Amino acid sequence: MSETTYIHGTSPDEQRRLSLMNDVLLNPASLREMALRGDERIIDFGSGLGQFTRAMAREVPRGSVVGIERDENQLAGARRLATAEGHGKLVEFHSGDVLDIDLGSDWGTFDLAHARFVLEHVREPLRVVKNMVRSVKQGGRIVLADDDHDVMRLWPEPPGFNDVWRAYIRTYDRIGCDPFVGRRLVSLLHAAGAAPVRNTSIFFGGCAGMDIFDVLAANMIGVVRTARESILTLDLMDETGFDTALEHYAAWARRPDAAIWFGMAWAEGVRT
Repeated sequence: MSETTYIHGTSPDEQRRLSLMNDVLLNPASLREMALRGDERIIDFGSGLGQFTRAMAREVPRGSVVGIERDENQLAGARRLATAEGHGKLVEFHSGDVLDIDLGSDWGTFDLAHARFVLEHVREPLRVVKNMVRSVKQGGRIVLADDDHDVMRLWPEPPGFNDVWRAYIRTYDRIGCDPFVGRRLVSLLHAAGAAPVRNTSIFFGGCAGMDIFDVLAANMIGVVRTARESILTLDLMDETGFDTALEHYAAWARRPDAAIWFGMAWAEGVRT
């Protein structure tokens, strides 16, 4: 079994979900937390479709950004999106496995190493963080952002959806990954030899009546829908129960009093 498993797949629907989530929900808040100066040299571990990689690049006009991605579909999508938006030369996208990466002469030369929604999908997240620490120069920053799936709450609770969410969480356990890695980010920085300096979270919940609520609701349902095959194959829930719960969720998303609480854990350390 691979040391890295992305249970959501790389279908066009999943790529659209990721694109919308990045553009609407996450990138502006993430950039505010990073407070880039404009001249940093950045390496993005697990750059995926590259939306945030390019967003960081736009914030460092006097710097540079390298994106590392092992999935060839994601990598091709990142390059295609960059070219379509006229940003073909904004980021250097390279094929590579963040668990076992060879940066050649670039080790220890970056000002900042970043990883988002990567550590939850690998069996040895500490290996990734150690590589990130090694990639930056003395005093360089390491930024980790990832999920703790236990913090998700919906109200009023759609019947059966909590069962779906718990089954989704268990898919991580079954493949040897950690659905709660967000709470461990500071510990991982320390264990990797960095000095932790910040710990916070980025909220991307909301409620009916907000302009972005439809995006929030669609993202949450997209997360579990793309994991449907894994949930059923691993016998974590039966098909009827899963599909019925999603029907209840769809009805819930149309309620005028629907609310979502969810957030992304965010931690920063420096190489000493």
